[in-house]
Amino acid sequence: MNKLNPFPNRYRPLQTNLTDTTPLIIDTEANPQDILESAFQRIRASSDLLRTLHCQSFLDGDIEDIPRITHALYLLTQDGCDLLKVAHQRMLNWKAPV
Repeated sequence: MNKLNPFPNRYRPLQTNLTDTTPLIIDTEANPQDILESAFQRIRASSDLLRTLHCQSFLDGDIEDIPRITHALYLLTQDGCDLLKVAHQRMLNWKAPV
């Protein structure tokens, strides 16, 4: 398993930021359970959207909807993965209170 390096900065930008500044960030010092819950929320939303699409008929759909839907899925999934990475590292380095 790869060894995780400590975060160099408290605030880690999400990979989905497309601007020169990073308006969306993860507080790497937040409670790992809160970070994990945020990740779960985004991945669950992505999964629910995929389930909805799986059950839909595309006969009445618009071809322009495909990039919109895939973009939403990308944002939700990538943000969830970024959050999971931080939660994972925080929990591995977590020490129980004495």
